[in-house]
Amino acid sequence: MGMTDRLFKSFTVAVFSIIFIFFSIPVLAQPGEGEQNQGKEPKKEAFNAKEIIFGHVLDAHEFHFLDIKHEDGTTHPVSIPLPVILYSPQRGVTAFMSSKFHHGEKPYKDYIILTDEKIKELKLDPKKYSAQQILAVDKNGEIDPSVTVYDLSLTRNVVQMMLALFIFVWIMLKIAKKYKKGDGVITAPKGVQGFFEPIIVFIKDDVAKPNLGPKYMKYLPYLLTVFFFILINNVFGLIPGTANVTGNIAFTMILGLISFAVILASSNKHYWGHIFNPPGMPLWVKFILVPVEFVSVFVKPMALIIRLFANMVAGHIIIICLISLIFIFSAMNKVIGIAASPIAIGFTIFIYFIEILVAFLQAYIFTMLTAVFIGQAMEGAHHEEEHAAAH
Repeated sequence: MGMTDRLFKSFTVAVFSIIFIFFSIPVLAQPGEGEQNQGKEPKKEAFNAKEIIFGHVLDAHEFHFLDIKHEDGTTHPVSIPLPVILYSPQRGVTAFMSSKFHHGEKPYKDYIILTDEKIKELKLDPKKYSAQQILAVDKNGEIDPSVTVYDLSLTRNVVQMMLALFIFVWIMLKIAKKYKKGDGVITAPKGVQGFFEPIIVFIKDDVAKPNLGPKYMKYLPYLLTVFFFILINNVFGLIPGTANVTGNIAFTMILGLISFAVILASSNKHYWGHIFNPPGMPLWVKFILVPVEFVSVFVKPMALIIRLFANMVAGHIIIICLISLIFIFSAMNKVIGIAASPIAIGFTIFIYFIEILVAFLQAYIFTMLTAVFIGQAMEGAHHEEEHAAAH
């Protein structure tokens, strides 16, 4: 086992070293190579792993599945366009489908969507401008900085989140309808009801009750909504061509802020008393402990936000990195690329199954931590109720 562990570690270090090298130096050219190739056919563009990875992880104005390359060298992207809705104080509201941009090749209605190629072509500062950003242009196709553009488009993250919400509501209403008819009450639950009922019971008995005590039913609808909404979006993100919604910091931030509001609304005087006046502590210790306790109030939702975002985006990046190794090695030598393919695909399948587990695990962790933080906020009330019940 020791030898196997060392080989695995060595392979992992080698893989990520190669990824780092190819990300840091995407093109290696000899001095004067451009001058020697003048008049010849343009050299085939090298595989840009960085562009592929971030193109799949970040948000976009379309669902992009694959590119079909023809013999004449042209590329035909296979994608589903989405509505583009723009508001400009100077130009008003403009709406059209993202296909009008022809994947960033042409402007439309005096607007242009940036791609990595367009940023290089227009010599824009990549720190100031990013791919998928929509800018206004003048009649000559030049960027017009005097026009302010507010992008209100239905991007793939938004559309997929709405689709996940629709499916979630439809499933829950279907299960509720069966319970109203008596199915699953007298007889054993079947189908979708049989799949979701153990999960609902698990959240109720192992998450809500231990952390929230007698008031668990008050918070159970919220905890179940958070769990299933995150879970459905996590699972959707594993389908090729879809958006990684939970890997978007804006999505996790909204969920974290909602949980933060619920935590604050559940707090009581005992909770704030322990923060600003910890009992049983010397005065000099309170000067140190009170700022730490106050900061922890804001650290808790930040932990929820960053944990979900980092775990979901990391898994997608690792999968795309492993697939990219095939093309990186093929660019070096076709034989090496073919030899590396089974290893890269094997690791990809392994990580993919791990991601399925992570999809359930991260939904559970977010829900569990939310219940723990809410329980801490009303901990004093728990003690009072238990004391009264004992008497």
